[in-house]
Amino acid sequence: MASVVEFAWTYLITHFNDFQLACIGSFLIHESVFFLSGLPFIFLERGGWLSKYKIQSKNNTPDAQEKCITRLLLYHFCVNLPVMMLSYPVFRSMGMRSTLPLPSWKVMSTQILFYFILEDFVFYWGHRILHTKWLYKHVHSVHHEYATPFGLTSEYAHPAEILFLGFATIIGPAITGPHLITLWLWMVLRVLETVEAHCGYHFPWSLSNYLPLYGGADFHDYHHRLLYTKSGNYSSTFVYMDWIFGTDKGYRKLKALQHEDGENEKEGNVKQQ
Repeated sequence: MASVVEFAWTYLITHFNDFQLACIGSFLIHESVFFLSGLPFIFLERGGWLSKYKIQSKNNTPDAQEKCITRLLLYHFCVNLPVMMLSYPVFRSMGMRSTLPLPSWKVMSTQILFYFILEDFVFYWGHRILHTKWLYKHVHSVHHEYATPFGLTSEYAHPAEILFLGFATIIGPAITGPHLITLWLWMVLRVLETVEAHCGYHFPWSLSNYLPLYGGADFHDYHHRLLYTKSGNYSSTFVYMDWIFGTDKGYRKLKALQHEDGENEKEGNVKQQ
């Protein structure tokens, strides 16, 4: 497996320069992973498929979905791509490289774990700040136009928010100066996570059912469907910051009530039998 990856990587660095790989390559990978993972949830919602796993009964209209896609393409090409190009010298100065040898899986996994922890911390505080009255009204309310989120709404936001919260994603790599393949893997995992958190479905195979402290769709969907002053659940991937600062109390109370109702219903069914 390692030899196959090294062969593919050798081809890339032989045919493309660092700037092309770090900027255009990163952009193409991001767009591919984002739309390929996010678009299926639009078709699920329109077709009514797997509706028993849908968190909210309300559906978005086709017009609302198309508006989201149109804005996303505009933001990606006019904000994301220029930022990637402008930040390239910064990452190079911080030690990012694309040459062989490739980093070991141990190094990559350690760095990515560090990125997740740091991103959760920075994102949490940035997200809470965006829920202050002025910033919510003028910036963050764009993201909350979709009270019933679907996968692609994860990156539907005001350009200022894209830059502001995007800092949480890039600060880890900027500090460590990783190999480009580590940066790509981090980007892929982060995109898949945020699409899943906004997908609007809670499946039996969802990571939140198996991975402690992982937020997932049910956790973040609660954040979208409540008023900005009462929502809580500000965390990104893992929810330890909400737990520490008590900003998930409303969500935990709701889950406790749902669990209690479920137990009472089971007990009633047993008695009837």
